[in-house]
Amino acid sequence: MKTADCDILIVPGLGGSDEDHWQARWAGRLATAQVVAQDDWHAPTPGAWCGRITEAVAAATRPVILIAHSLGVVACVAAAPRFAPGVVRGALFVACPDVEEAPDLPEAVRAFAPMPRDPLPFPSLLVASRTDPYCAYDRADDFAHAWGALIVDAGESGHINVASGHGPWPEGLMRLAGFMKGL
Repeated sequence: MKTADCDILIVPGLGGSDEDHWQARWAGRLATAQVVAQDDWHAPTPGAWCGRITEAVAAATRPVILIAHSLGVVACVAAAPRFAPGVVRGALFVACPDVEEAPDLPEAVRAFAPMPRDPLPFPSLLVASRTDPYCAYDRADDFAHAWGALIVDAGESGHINVASGHGPWPEGLMRLAGFMKGL
């Protein structure tokens, strides 16, 4: 599948993705991409966030590819049962937080627990770092297994955001291209 053949929905995490974040850069670079906006990036609620994602998927006019980071991953996985069958063709999930066990998460993020564990009805990749402060790698591997996702070991990459040195993140864009080629 090519990016021109689908609607790419970019789903940021807590706080949204500022202009230096790889998601914002990709949104500006990929012609068929749009960011799924939330009413409040700093006080997330599962119902509202999942609802916005579900609305964006339902409004798509072509097959959908989800690109989610951090809390956006959890919201996408929680919203997945609400998607019409076959609309979402794949998902690239990056740096999923452990909303159940990570010690330094804001309390609002914990409202997304328990972590959804049902298999996803579409192919997915979970890119996980061995030094993510919000999720131990073995927990990310467990989530990926539950969802039927392939896990990609990003090494010691922190939370795969601007703070960890991942502004444009060209490696991620290449990973997305390889993933989409197989769809």
